[in-house]
Amino acid sequence: MNLRVLIFEDESLSAEHLVKLICRYDPTIELLGIIESVKQGVEWFSSHPHPDLLLMDIQLSDGPCFDLFKQVRLEIPVIFTTAYNEYAIQAFKVNSVDYLLKPVDFQDLRMAFEKFRKQHKNVIQNQEQLYEQLYSRLIQASQYKKRLLIKVGEQLKQVNVEDIAYFLFNEGMCWAVTFAKNKLPIDYSLDELEQMLDPKLFFRINRKFLVKPEAIEKIHTYFNNRLKIQLRPDPEVEVLVSRERVPDFKYWLDN
Repeated sequence: MNLRVLIFEDESLSAEHLVKLICRYDPTIELLGIIESVKQGVEWFSSHPHPDLLLMDIQLSDGPCFDLFKQVRLEIPVIFTTAYNEYAIQAFKVNSVDYLLKPVDFQDLRMAFEKFRKQHKNVIQNQEQLYEQLYSRLIQASQYKKRLLIKVGEQLKQVNVEDIAYFLFNEGMCWAVTFAKNKLPIDYSLDELEQMLDPKLFFRINRKFLVKPEAIEKIHTYFNNRLKIQLRPDPEVEVLVSRERVPDFKYWLDN
């Protein structure tokens, strides 16, 4: 897609000069128009989609261009052009890519455009990476188990993961303990369950317990920088968060 540029310049000769430089730099750039005043700029933005880049003289026919930013919310990158340098600090507070002194030199304009393109490319790459991460998380979240098939006697029973308070390894077997106080044997190991279940919902506090935050009633400090937690339903055994897992456990609870 061609780059769309809007020029703010109230001097016709300066405007013509900018147009020639831009066409020399890249003839495919789409010039949307030349705005001469703050008032005209406000009217233009009220009826047009925003361009990709602004080339903006600081002093326009009816006042400084910064007045435009007070009336219109603009998050468009700007290359400022001016005959004076006292506005530099103010210019860099409003999306400034560069600050060019008049008469604008071709090399300076070319470098300003290249700077913009580099910044724009980085923004797009960061957005694409963010989208990829979000998509990956959505796909991963959709693959986490929402229910488990559990054998009870001669029957197979479906148990919703949301009904399970914690998983316990005891007496050589892995058990799912529900909030309704049912203790059900399952064929998966705790290592396998860690991979199958959403890590936001369950945390492996030690070698024997994989717990849900809603199952934690109380947390106590314990000897040797460990934590002692009280679960519901009560497993009737001491439940400790191992020392090396305490920092991650706190982070998990807090997030």
